[in-house]
Amino acid sequence: MTKDVFFMRRAIGLARRGVGRVHPNPLVGAVVVKGGRIIGEGAHEKFGGPHAEVCAIGSAKANPAGSTLYVTLEPCDHFGKTPPCTDFILQKGVRKVVVAAKDPNPLVSGKGLRRLRKKGVRVVTGVLEKEALELNKDFRHWIRKRMPYVTVKVAQSLDGKIATRTGLSRWITGREARLWGHQLRAFSDAVLVGVNTLLKDDPRLDVRLPKGREGRQSAPARVVLDSSLRTPPQARLFSKGTRGPVILAVTKKAAKKRIGLFKGKAEILWVKEKGGRVDLRSLFEMLGKRGIVRVLIEGGGETIASAFAERLVQEAYFLIAPKILGGRKAAPSVGGKGAGTLKEALSLDKVEARFLGKDLLVHGSIA
Repeated sequence: MTKDVFFMRRAIGLARRGVGRVHPNPLVGAVVVKGGRIIGEGAHEKFGGPHAEVCAIGSAKANPAGSTLYVTLEPCDHFGKTPPCTDFILQKGVRKVVVAAKDPNPLVSGKGLRRLRKKGVRVVTGVLEKEALELNKDFRHWIRKRMPYVTVKVAQSLDGKIATRTGLSRWITGREARLWGHQLRAFSDAVLVGVNTLLKDDPRLDVRLPKGREGRQSAPARVVLDSSLRTPPQARLFSKGTRGPVILAVTKKAAKKRIGLFKGKAEILWVKEKGGRVDLRSLFEMLGKRGIVRVLIEGGGETIASAFAERLVQEAYFLIAPKILGGRKAAPSVGGKGAGTLKEALSLDKVEARFLGKDLLVHGSIA
């Protein structure tokens, strides 16, 4: 392992401190090295807060002049919520900058590197680039499409059921799998369910993680697809102690007289209708414009089927419990019309599988 790889790996680890709190900015970590040792390090940990380069250089325990800065993403060269990082790097006399990946935004990509080179700073790029790009795959998708990066999480039995024939679903999977599910929520900007799931399960949809777990402070928005506004005002979604704004996505079918019931509790978001339901693509376009980069869909089967059918999903996580529920009337994990032929079936790419306790997690990107 070269020293550049060693220090960049540390920077990538630091970048994860911002999980669930920096979007619509990317995750970025930075390390300052002088004389072969780390003298400062930092990460972009909150949207609107200082960038990783500023945190790292600012924390330096020695004069950063003549040092090498390792950063997971190209330093910015424009004014936004904060001044350009390139200015700060030049002011502090950093001699060399090692960058994992260029900024994916075509409007600014390469500008920061050109500025540093023009001012005499030695610039090296591409160190652990693949890992750095993977770290911000959701951000890169949002930059290109202005649509959220959509993930689906399903907790099902071995025979593909998400509830018994009587509608009971707590709990199909074990504690470890459920804890991992909260971690996945923490990585997201919004958690989405259909109103039928809300009515049957009455979920809180917030993040509940033990102290010390990555993403514990995250508070993603909680979105309910509710074309007719059937959500009960007393739902646990609104209970004291839950965190994260609530968005009720409705259509023209929503009863106007019920809107006042949610004053101070939820935002009513009017969305186009498609086939009698909330148009998912239109909703995601609206969420993307709000800076929501990553959406997690948790159910139910019809909502998940609609997202798959519209080709809106980038990744899927299936948690499979070693239980067989059976029953023609038991709800399947993916509903809808379904594939008519095997050629129409969705396939997963880059498939990974591992156990969480007794439950099997199968994960892949949508091919």
